[in-house]
This record gives sequence, C-alpha cells and structure tokens, in this order.
Amino acid sequence: MTQLRTVQVLGGGSAGSSAHVRSLAAGLVARGVRVTVCAPEELEHAHDFGGCGAQYVTVPRRAAPAPVAALRAACAGADVVHAHGLHAAVRAVVALGGRPVPLVVTLHTRSRATGARGGLPRLLERRAVRAATVVLGTSSELVDRARRAGARDARLAPVALPGARFPAPGPENKARAELGAVERPLLMAAGGLEQGQGYDTLLDAAGTWRGLDPAPLVVVAGDGRERAGLQRRIDAADLPVRLLGRRDDVPELLAAADLAVLPSRWEARSVLAREALRLGVPLVATAVGGTPDLVGDAAVLVPYGDAPALSHAVLRLLADPAARRRLTAAGRAQAATWPTEDETIAHVLSVYDELTQPWCPR
Repeated sequence: MTQLRTVQVLGGGSAGSSAHVRSLAAGLVARGVRVTVCAPEELEHAHDFGGCGAQYVTVPRRAAPAPVAALRAACAGADVVHAHGLHAAVRAVVALGGRPVPLVVTLHTRSRATGARGGLPRLLERRAVRAATVVLGTSSELVDRARRAGARDARLAPVALPGARFPAPGPENKARAELGAVERPLLMAAGGLEQGQGYDTLLDAAGTWRGLDPAPLVVVAGDGRERAGLQRRIDAADLPVRLLGRRDDVPELLAAADLAVLPSRWEARSVLAREALRLGVPLVATAVGGTPDLVGDAAVLVPYGDAPALSHAVLRLLADPAARRRLTAAGRAQAATWPTEDETIAHVLSVYDELTQPWCPR
C-alpha cells in the first residue's frame, strides 16, 4: 500500500488556523502520512511545522508568480491538497491549474469586508469553494455560506483547541499583581487589534466603569493595525484599559481574570472563548457567527456593537459571585463536549481516505 501524501497550505494564517495545521500535521505524520506544509516563513518560525516531522516549503504571502510556482512544485505528486482559509484556497486552485487532485478547503473564518469592499472576497470565495472537492467549515454558518456559494460538498468539521494547556501552578496573584489588578476586578480580552473585533465597543463600555470604586481593569492581549487609534482613545478618556501587545502567556493571564470578554462582530470558533470555558473563566461574548453554538448556555451573550448591553452584562456578573460560579461549572462541562485533537485528526484522515479511493469521482 502506497503512503498517502498530503500538502497543507496556509496563506496569511490566523493564530487559530496555523495552530490547527500544526496539530493536524503532527497527527497525520504520527499516523504514517507524508505531510508537506506550505506557508509563509514567519508561520514556520512561530509553529515549527518541520519539527513535527512534516516537510516545510516556504511560500511567501505576497501576490507574485514565484510563490504560486513554489506551491505548484510542492503539490506535484500529492494525493490530497488541503488549503486552510480563503487566501490559501485561491492560491491552491491556481497552483493546481485544473489537475485532478482532490482539493479540501477548510474555512476557519470569513472576510470581514462589507459593501463594495466585500465584492472581491465574495468572488474569490465562490471560485475557491466551487473548485474544492470538499469544503470543511468550522461552524454551521460557514458550511451554509459555502453551500450558498456553490460548493459541491460542504461539511461541518470538528476542530479541537490545539496545543491547549492548563497554566502551571504558581502564586495566585502573580499575574494580577503584574497587571495592577490585585484589589480590583480584572477583565481579559485577546485577539488581533483589527476592525470588526469590537474593541471600540469594549472601550465604550469601559468608559461607563471609570466611576466605580474600584473600577474594573480591562487588559487586551494582541496587536494589529488598530492599536495606535485604540491607545489614543484610552489615553484621551483615561479609560481603565491596558493594551498588552502580543503575549505568550495568555492562558496564565486568562486564568487570573474574573471575566473574559469577546466583543467581536463575527467568530467561528474563537480561541479566547474556548480557552475561557475550558479554564472555567466566565465569558461575556457577542451572539454572532458560531459563538452561540460553541458556548451553548455556558456564557452570557449580548448583541454586537451594543456597549450598554455589554456593560450591563459585565457589571451584573461582577456583582453576582453565584452566577459566576454557575458559569464556571457550565463552561467546563461545555468544553468537555468539544472534539479532541485525536477526533479532529481522525475526521480529516477519513475525508482523505474517502477522496483517494479508486471509485471516488474527481
């Protein structure tokens, strides 16, 4: 029996999708699959795909003929090509050039562009999902979206929280002391500081907490193009918010928080939401995308962009220790229902096996 060979393709690569590919590559290699990961060099530095036994090929994210040529060469002889995200999917379609190689596309998120700016992403999405043999969506909304765009076969994909770890035991107040929140409530948010992440709404809500004694402190781990503008707002209004930049200790910070806050306009399977519930940290999140299905009754959901609703939900939980304890228990119970890494890898491998059977139409 010949050894199955798959090529995993990443374009820009969000933190969640890149970590998923690292987990998937390691699991497939352990099961005897030859894996090549094609991704920008900075993602290899961050995730060490080669360190798990996969072959790594540098494919820069810039739009130019050379990266497509490198991807085309890497895909030569592959049994299955698996692209993660829209950018990677479009590149894979171009690189394959109509060759009869099964193409699996996993949609981890959707474009946040709206109106006229969303025209090109929607066009590229239609092209990618129609060319794919199978589209895997990380939320039911993404599956429905792929079907509306013309996907031949779109399925819900179980996706584990890769690399999940519990913080190492340590002094209870160490993280809180570092952040200046030993004697005040601590709220934690995390993610790219980009449009659509809801941080303007979070700052609006934080403005209503300034007069409290003690005022809750909001810390945000992450970086992005909106950081300078958000910092100007924080400084001008003297808001109780700290932008921490990129952090490698998010689980430790999150475990020290009284609440986690997810104010995004859209999410599929938010890493912050999954980490918060797994660690038993009460979560206030927007009722958007895949979040309601992900958290069930184990979080407080509010409308996107509604600062008064967000503020009210936070203050109500801070004033009600019993409600926080109920959410802690419900969150851990909900997290126990999510797929494991082994289940995620087994599902993907079953899709590959199905597509590489001699009778499977290509």
